[in-house]
Amino acid sequence: MSIRRLPSHLINRIAAGEVVERPASALKELVENAIDAGACRISIRLSAGGVDGIEVADDGCGMDAAAMELALERHATSKLPESLWDSGAIEGVATLGFRGEALPSIASVARLTLESRARGADGWRRVVDNGVLLEEGPAALPPGTRVRVDGLFARVPARRKFLRSARSEYAACLDVVRRLAMARPETGFALEHDGRRVLSVPPEESRPERVAALTDRALADNSVAVDLERAGHVLGGVAGLPTFNRGIADHQYLFVNGRPVRDKLLVGAVRGAYAEMLARDRHAVVALFLDVPAGDVDVNVHPAKTEVRFRDPALVRGLIVSGLRRALDEAGHRVVQAADAGAMANWTAEPVSTAAQSSGWTAAAAPMHDLLVRDARPTFLTPPPAARAEPAAMSVPATVEHPLGVARGQVARTYIVAEAEDGLVIVDQHAAHERLVLERMRRAMADGRVRAQALLLPEVIELDEPACDRLEERASELAEFGLDIERFGPQAVLVRATPALLGQGDVAGLVRDLADELAAHDQALSLKERLDHVAATMACHGSVRAGRVLSVAEMNALLREMEVTPHSGQCNHGRPTWVKLAHGDIEKLFGRR
Repeated sequence: MSIRRLPSHLINRIAAGEVVERPASALKELVENAIDAGACRISIRLSAGGVDGIEVADDGCGMDAAAMELALERHATSKLPESLWDSGAIEGVATLGFRGEALPSIASVARLTLESRARGADGWRRVVDNGVLLEEGPAALPPGTRVRVDGLFARVPARRKFLRSARSEYAACLDVVRRLAMARPETGFALEHDGRRVLSVPPEESRPERVAALTDRALADNSVAVDLERAGHVLGGVAGLPTFNRGIADHQYLFVNGRPVRDKLLVGAVRGAYAEMLARDRHAVVALFLDVPAGDVDVNVHPAKTEVRFRDPALVRGLIVSGLRRALDEAGHRVVQAADAGAMANWTAEPVSTAAQSSGWTAAAAPMHDLLVRDARPTFLTPPPAARAEPAAMSVPATVEHPLGVARGQVARTYIVAEAEDGLVIVDQHAAHERLVLERMRRAMADGRVRAQALLLPEVIELDEPACDRLEERASELAEFGLDIERFGPQAVLVRATPALLGQGDVAGLVRDLADELAAHDQALSLKERLDHVAATMACHGSVRAGRVLSVAEMNALLREMEVTPHSGQCNHGRPTWVKLAHGDIEKLFGRR
């Protein structure tokens, strides 16, 4: 077989496979071109998630007719100054783009309309349909550039069939715009999808203002500022408190020299900084901006320029870990949740509860002036007891009847200490109850449906539009778990009922975590696996929290249910729910053996 030179139109289509994977890829290249042109405002319009149409208009420097002709040729660019040609030191480039492949690649797989006008000159227009020039001529438009892409991959069915639904493609486009807008707070952005404005940020914002506008509104009040410089490398941005976390890592925004990146080194550094502060399945919410000398980073690693390579990876990782930990250490005891007004109202003078009498235990009387705090939320025992362990007023039950023993007390408001016939048992109350709730939900599902508890006042939960879309698509599956939701406008869902097993928990937190779970696992998992993920997320929100005082009756009830529940030895995340110190182990600790 002889070696042949490929025709130019085929070369462009092959290049398009590297640069233009989906509508979001094309949109990223067009917006980066607008930013590099010095635009102050960028307006974006999408049709059907960008599959049917993408339009990007800017007020940048614009081009004349000759420059537009060159712009549609491969490897023609204005972003690499001639001073770098001889040395080949392209790492010195300061623009987002520099390869000169985007426009011809997009034009080879779609109908591309390019209109531009330089200040003080006339506008010009060129239309290229799948690599063929259809028309060109004068155009009327304000100074700047407008690019329209229609029918992406319409004539490349092998590529078109791999595109996802319009909603999925729109979610990817929205994420691209959000990251680029966050990277450039000096530039204004506006995004419309199918004629509806979904994002708008003004130009000349500060970096914290832009981050707050494009992420969770609560991040501003539940984050710390990051600011550290080392060996010419500067790290800035905001980091969410450890208690302000999400179920997936999609809420981590990382930038290197103003360029959005998805780099494994940076993601690993963030994970390392939050180690021992987050559960294994939880992820920090951060927006980090790393500025490094141009010669210390290689941005020409991937055609889409989403990956970078550092000259000194250890220095960069150490900078991120140190910067985040220093900022989090300064946060002290701050947590996300403010003091609950309902909990504060429970500080009242009242006698000791007698709720434990039904379990064979009685509470000793306490003076009326003793101040107690009572948890008002429904639990697996009713009525809710006083949040304290009552002293026994009768003989203790025999431990021989119970493998996990009989509760003797609670340590650090997190661990139940029980005495068994053969040793001392320590139980993590949250992990144990989380598993019990999950198994209850599974049994209820096997019996047909989880019983729902209607909310007296339906709760409106604000989310971004892709998250609402995912929840809306799975509303029927969630209803099987007792969670009744419906769409409430473009960026909100209405919760009418929650699973009765969960009691009165954090409905907003539950819905947000479910949306994150669906984003991470919806496409890749089977229905059964998806339902298991949903059940596990709900069980976590419906379980007894660490830090809550339990009565003796509640502790014993938890132990008895663990003894008859399958898989109660580990929580939903694989951590042990209880450990045992045998009598022999205790004797060794005190030198008796």
